[in-house]
Amino acid sequence: AWVGSLAMGMIFFCSPIVSIFTDRIGCRTTAASGAAIAFIGLLSSSFTKSLEVRYFTYGILFGCGSSFAFQPSLVILGHYFKRRLGLANGIVAGGSCLISVPLPFFLKMVGKAIGLAHTFQVLSALMLIQIFLSLTYRPILPPSCDSQHDGQDKLGSRSMRQQCWAQTRKYFNLRVFRRKTYRIWAFGIATAVLGYLVPYMNLVKYVEKRFQETKKDWILLVCLGAMSGLGRLVSGRIGDCIPGLKKIYLQVASFMLLGLLCMMIPQCRGFEGVIVICLFLGLCDGFFTTIMAPIAFELVGPMQASQAIGYLMGLMAVPMTAGTPIAGYLNDYFENYDAAFYFAGVPPIIGALVLSVVPLVHQRMLKKQRLDP
Repeated sequence: AWVGSLAMGMIFFCSPIVSIFTDRIGCRTTAASGAAIAFIGLLSSSFTKSLEVRYFTYGILFGCGSSFAFQPSLVILGHYFKRRLGLANGIVAGGSCLISVPLPFFLKMVGKAIGLAHTFQVLSALMLIQIFLSLTYRPILPPSCDSQHDGQDKLGSRSMRQQCWAQTRKYFNLRVFRRKTYRIWAFGIATAVLGYLVPYMNLVKYVEKRFQETKKDWILLVCLGAMSGLGRLVSGRIGDCIPGLKKIYLQVASFMLLGLLCMMIPQCRGFEGVIVICLFLGLCDGFFTTIMAPIAFELVGPMQASQAIGYLMGLMAVPMTAGTPIAGYLNDYFENYDAAFYFAGVPPIIGALVLSVVPLVHQRMLKKQRLDP
């Protein structure tokens, strides 16, 4: 569980650093460099023989490179779209589902034909293509950071400690945390994703153990991928029609439903019931994923959106990485997946309740600003 979970966690853990690189050297160079690192990670994984080495090649290298390649793809959209940002983000996010739906069949067929090592090499070829695709990013907004030449005279008169602190503040811009609404939103998302990956990582094994179903388990992955793509397209269009921070209520609904669905999985008496739950789980995933970037742009504006998305994903890294191993421990302790799915359902519901407060706090802040003059 740690190999895949570590790679997913690194995608989010590296996001604050990716924000700095995105602001300093641009979306194009950051994304292309990340794709190159991910390519090296996948290619080197094909030559590994031990699980410990794969923790580094797949979990660290591939995960870190994917983070650098992924986040600029969200930021670059804000350079071209404003009124239709949600729809554009939905189309881009939905594009990944065109690959994720047939990918399980492809990997199963290729894995049996050429083995795991050569399968890693085939996947690395996809990341090689991503390097060239990243070169099409052309930012049109000015960089959000200050000029490198600003304040050089002031720095010269400061002590070494003051200069180090000034440079740290320059690169690690924490201005987004001054916004109360952003702090609440980030905390709510980080809480909700503690159990987010548990159903996706354990559903297939759960079906095999509970219903002895091994020939049709691929249907679950197809349902998740297809409905996630539909959810991303629909939520992007709906998000454009919802003004301001009221978009957050889409995330509230998706997390609330996701938590309830996780708790319903152990109650299923047949394989068909799990399929129905997978359809709605994919829909919730699509709604949550697509609307995240538009909400960040609403909260902090386009100039600080890269920092906002980066810090949010960094906060998500620890709970998202820890959720799957905790569920695995519960499965080992109780010798079934029921406790793991019940555990996975609680954090999304708590996170949804926290997120529902953000629009109310925002309205109160606006009212206070109008009364202050």
